[in-house]
Amino acid sequence: METTSEENQEQSQDKRGCFECCIKCLGGVPYASLVATILCFSGVALFCGCGHVALTGTVTILETHFSRVTSDHAMLTDVIQLMQYVIYGIASFFFLYGIILLAEGFYTTSAVKELHSEFKTTICGRCISGMFVFLTYILGVAWLGVFGFSAVPVFLFYNMWSTCAAMRSPMANLTNIDSICVDVRQYGIIPWNATPGRACGSTLGDICDTNEFYLSYHLYIVACAGAGATVIALLIYMMATTYNFAVLKFKSREDCCTKF
Repeated sequence: METTSEENQEQSQDKRGCFECCIKCLGGVPYASLVATILCFSGVALFCGCGHVALTGTVTILETHFSRVTSDHAMLTDVIQLMQYVIYGIASFFFLYGIILLAEGFYTTSAVKELHSEFKTTICGRCISGMFVFLTYILGVAWLGVFGFSAVPVFLFYNMWSTCAAMRSPMANLTNIDSICVDVRQYGIIPWNATPGRACGSTLGDICDTNEFYLSYHLYIVACAGAGATVIALLIYMMATTYNFAVLKFKSREDCCTKF
């Protein structure tokens, strides 16, 4: 009987030890960085994937309806191809940067909560954390610009879509729909000598009915939303890394035995 009770006590202690170990491990998970990483990956994937396809559709629309002479939009085509290559670079960079920030979150969270007695912060570790705070701040400001830039094609496509919707509305009572035009040359997308440069009346309505226009318009909206999600993710990264860096710096003043 005594042996059985001792075995039961040992088993309960082992279970309690495993439970405490699991709670301790879960306490070291940087949940803010984890959420930011998922949001960052999702936002960058939406922005890069949808933006790439939408740019291709935009070139098709321009070549078919607004600029039939190749030399008139040659520069724009080169710029769009360059932007598509930049999109590849952005996707690769943020995939790597997100993993690095998540790993740095695990490191700083463990150091801040002192989960391991031998896990001490060093001068090098604090410098790396400070570098990530600065770099994330710069990337956040840059992505604010990207977010604003991604809203420009949404605005242009919305103008065309709203014009088509107003032209077809029974409340408009239009006698001459050919007088309603959309001139893309005024936006600086193509030069003023491009022909035809604008679409009017039924031609404009046909453009709005094409699959390229419908798909590109909605893809630009999703790409803009992806850029906004990335900005939010970088903001969460910024708050998490700044908090961890501040706590690490504060703890380093108390621990005079911390060595490089």
